[in-house]
Amino acid sequence: MPRTDEATADRRPAARPESGAAGSDAPAQKVQALKPSDWTPPVEPLSPAGDTRYLISDFCAYLESYLPPEQISECYHAYLFGAEAHEGQKRKSGEPYIYHPLAVARILAEMRMDYQCLIAALLHDVIEDTPVDKAQLAETFSEEVAELVDGVSKLTKLDFKSRAEAQAASLQKMLLAMTRDIRVILIKLADRLHNMRTLDSMSPEACRRISRETLDIFAPIANRLGINWIRIELEDLGFAHYWPWRRRVIQRALQGRGGGARVEMIGLVETALRHALQQEDIEGRVEGRQKHLYGIYRKMRDKSRGFSELADVFAFRVTVDRVDTCYRVLGLVHNLYKPVPGRFKDYIAIPKANGYQSLHTALIGPQGIQIEIQIRTEDMQRLAESGIAAHWMYKNGVQSSTANPAALAADWLQNLLEMQRDAGNSVEFLEHVKVDLFPGEVYVFTPKGRIHSLKRGATVVDFAYAIHSDVGNTCVAARIDRRMAPLSTPLRNGQTVEIITAPGARPNPGWLNFVVTAKARVNIRGHLKNIKQREAQALGRRLLNAELTPLGAEVETLEPLRLAAYLEETGLGSLEDLFGEIGLGNRLAPLIARRLAGIEGEESDAPAAERGDRDVHPHRLAIRGTEGMVVNFAGCCRPIPGDAITAVFSPGRGIVVHRAECRNLGGLEGKRDKRLDVEWSREPEGEFATEIRVEVSNRRGVLAVIAGAIAELGSNIENVQTIEKDGVMTDLEFRILVKSRHHLARIMRRVRLIPPVDRIMRITRS
Repeated sequence: MPRTDEATADRRPAARPESGAAGSDAPAQKVQALKPSDWTPPVEPLSPAGDTRYLISDFCAYLESYLPPEQISECYHAYLFGAEAHEGQKRKSGEPYIYHPLAVARILAEMRMDYQCLIAALLHDVIEDTPVDKAQLAETFSEEVAELVDGVSKLTKLDFKSRAEAQAASLQKMLLAMTRDIRVILIKLADRLHNMRTLDSMSPEACRRISRETLDIFAPIANRLGINWIRIELEDLGFAHYWPWRRRVIQRALQGRGGGARVEMIGLVETALRHALQQEDIEGRVEGRQKHLYGIYRKMRDKSRGFSELADVFAFRVTVDRVDTCYRVLGLVHNLYKPVPGRFKDYIAIPKANGYQSLHTALIGPQGIQIEIQIRTEDMQRLAESGIAAHWMYKNGVQSSTANPAALAADWLQNLLEMQRDAGNSVEFLEHVKVDLFPGEVYVFTPKGRIHSLKRGATVVDFAYAIHSDVGNTCVAARIDRRMAPLSTPLRNGQTVEIITAPGARPNPGWLNFVVTAKARVNIRGHLKNIKQREAQALGRRLLNAELTPLGAEVETLEPLRLAAYLEETGLGSLEDLFGEIGLGNRLAPLIARRLAGIEGEESDAPAAERGDRDVHPHRLAIRGTEGMVVNFAGCCRPIPGDAITAVFSPGRGIVVHRAECRNLGGLEGKRDKRLDVEWSREPEGEFATEIRVEVSNRRGVLAVIAGAIAELGSNIENVQTIEKDGVMTDLEFRILVKSRHHLARIMRRVRLIPPVDRIMRITRS
């Protein structure tokens, strides 16, 4: 499978670099700016050009600042091993391939990762791009290193139907490996970051594809893990390659907003903030900055605003020593400049999902320009920049128990495992992960005061699943701030939500219409899928037995060898799988019954006239109305108990029940195996939808009178439509729930007695 990132190697033989292993003392190579082409405008360089080539000697010298000599020696050994494995391979840029793993290891070393992670970074492509396998890595280095490298490696040995499926499967493999060791994703983020820094040598199509994947997957993952500096660089690089014109327009707009005056304004605010801190004898750092371009673009896109409508494109950060000082500084800045109502956020008391903590406030600064100020401690600043990586960078530091990125990441990884178990395939799993990577900022409380962060727009059902899957599956109602509320109610910041559950309750398919979180959606779909499978198996058993009985057999008496041979031939694992296929309408019970009874040839080869009535047998399937999702009632004729009915197989859905006189059945008259003989059970359960049309004279309140009469006889109205005819008469079309034809007849007789009613009839749309 072709690689999907920049690190694709050119397999043409190449001489090994001079001075030993590639990259050891290679000449400097310039970092190129983005190249103009026929589809992109000139883009300003995102990083300074002219950097000298990073050498293995530089890498080892840097490691001396925090690793012992024996571990540095192991890293050097890994470098030599990787250089030999990649010998002869080159990147698209033409440089020896080993430069890339060395650059990835450099990024991780700057995050002060442990030596095994650095070894895995130096070897992260050897399984994928060289003959070296996982077992050889485990033997040469360690099982831990081999697992890390394997987790980062793509699935290249399998065949996939499409690039999207291959990408999804590889990302699923990586994310699941990440649940076992978080360092897998840190290596992958460093790998993607270096690939994005050196993307210029790729084709325009590859640049756009890789940039889109970076913006959709990797930058959000970096954000979810709290590694802010990687997120910002990935976003800006992806933005530059995917939307180069948009980036350039925003950059020019920023420069055109009185560039010199803006710089002067930033200096003025910084000076004012420092002076205010000195007056109160508060030690702290003040930094002013312009928000990065992709952040400005995303705000414009998400809030549908033009650039001229954005005010807070400049932000200032005040870093102090303690939490209580943060709140003192907040009072100072609110005295210094007027705060913007509704724009204050306390992420110290309520941290973000990735552990981020800070005070955010928007102010009206000099010249009426809106500015944003962030106030945090030094520890919060380290966590804001490094996130989960701070677990390795600052192991000896004190971390807040309420905002520990490692613990929060562990919770997220547990959610990933649950989603993987319930997702149908890798593409579906990846879609759920994408949803989960964009959390909102709605914070709600449990009755005991525990805080839950949910995506904006989340409903009561989303909150129930955030507490626990079992709570979500069995929720029936909720109290929001002690008042009863529907399950579809969107939640707002600060609300207290109490979930009411019932032991026998189960998810409703209608919940999928309003839930917004990935965990809720995956659990609902998974639960419904399991219910449908069980219902399909029960129906499939009934259908197969009904077809076997006239042939003198039953499921329990089938010849084991013939049954086993049929299951092996069809690729089904068990008899239950066969029942499920029959119940879903994917396989026809009459054909399977003749095959398993051993008379397939006789039955199938005999002319229809000779078979005569052998296809018609007294064992009809009884429809109770409680079969669930595998028995569907046709919307064209809407059968109800008491109607003569028949059914047809619908692959993937089960069976669809029609009225016997339904005109949509006309094309199936000669296809006996596509139809199924059914009848109503003696005591059908539940309620069934049907439609009636009532012609009335146009009088005030007539609709309410008719609706009251229908409700009086124990029927629920699902839908009503009015059709104006001539100004004097109006047609009212009702979709109502009834128990039987007798129940419907009682309703129609009652409605006919209402004076304005001229005529009433049952509607059939076939």
